[in-house]
Amino acid sequence: MLNKVQIIFLIGLIGLLIIVLELVRRKKLKEEYSLLWIFTVVVLLTLLIWRGSLKRIAHALGIVSPPNALFVVGSMFILAILLHFSVVISSFKKKQQELAQKFALLNLRLEQLEKVENLPRSGIPSGGTDEVGAVENDQE
Repeated sequence: MLNKVQIIFLIGLIGLLIIVLELVRRKKLKEEYSLLWIFTVVVLLTLLIWRGSLKRIAHALGIVSPPNALFVVGSMFILAILLHFSVVISSFKKKQQELAQKFALLNLRLEQLEKVENLPRSGIPSGGTDEVGAVENDQE
């Protein structure tokens, strides 16, 4: 029989699993990141249900109460997920900086080409008409 702490933990884990699946369904969480959360929930549910393995882990870590070991293992998984997300964010930050630099270089090159060809910023040659102007002239 599960004690109060384990029942609360079980409800929390099932709630977390439902939230993760709903976020994936709504396309607010990518599948690749949801796998980390689903794996964490499955491992913690496994430890919660098979008390023998939880007792062994608690004993190995020197923790008196097996439910406390569940919190420790869960905390380690969350820290691992946070580390993974920090790596992903750092990668995105680097890519963002590279894209901003490329954009600035392309913008500079466009300005230089516009000066050489004496084109206004809109890309329409000076003195020319765009398609809307041509249609309006035909109606007159």
